[in-house]
Amino acid sequence: MSQLIPITQLDDIPLQYRNTPIELLIRYHNLGEPFDTYTNAALLVGMCMDNRKSLTIPDNFAFIIRAGGANLRYSEFKVSFAIAVGGVKAIALIGHNNCGMVNILGRKDQFIKGLVENGGWLEEDAEEAFEKSAPIYEIGSETDFILTEVKRLRLRYPKIIVAPFIYKVEENKLYSIKEE
Repeated sequence: MSQLIPITQLDDIPLQYRNTPIELLIRYHNLGEPFDTYTNAALLVGMCMDNRKSLTIPDNFAFIIRAGGANLRYSEFKVSFAIAVGGVKAIALIGHNNCGMVNILGRKDQFIKGLVENGGWLEEDAEEAFEKSAPIYEIGSETDFILTEVKRLRLRYPKIIVAPFIYKVEENKLYSIKEE
């Protein structure tokens, strides 16, 4: 993960995100800045559904979409709604280390067994569900996927600032991903 840039002080915030809702996200979450009061969100956060992550942000500051791997490909209407109706001006796409959506194919047996034991599924139905969906939701590398998804979102919404981050679970901190 050599592409990650720690943000531990104001000067670490990338220039392109200064004076934007992205800067405020970093100031609240990483730097512990006291919360302002918000009535409308200016930020959309796309992040993984993983339960080990929780952002430190004020109420009403951001819309949040949680999806495995921070994959917003299947949340396009929700993203568009947040922009068109909610008026957001920026998107923070936040992946995290040790994501379960990496190497999904290697978890096939665990997935099938879990659906059978915990979900009450028949084994053949669980296997069919896995075979159908796993290739769609596999993200590969966390950082590479976030960068690819950021590029896609920037093309789709050219007036919106889209910023890539990795959340280090063990530190509870956001790291900016260096873009080539």
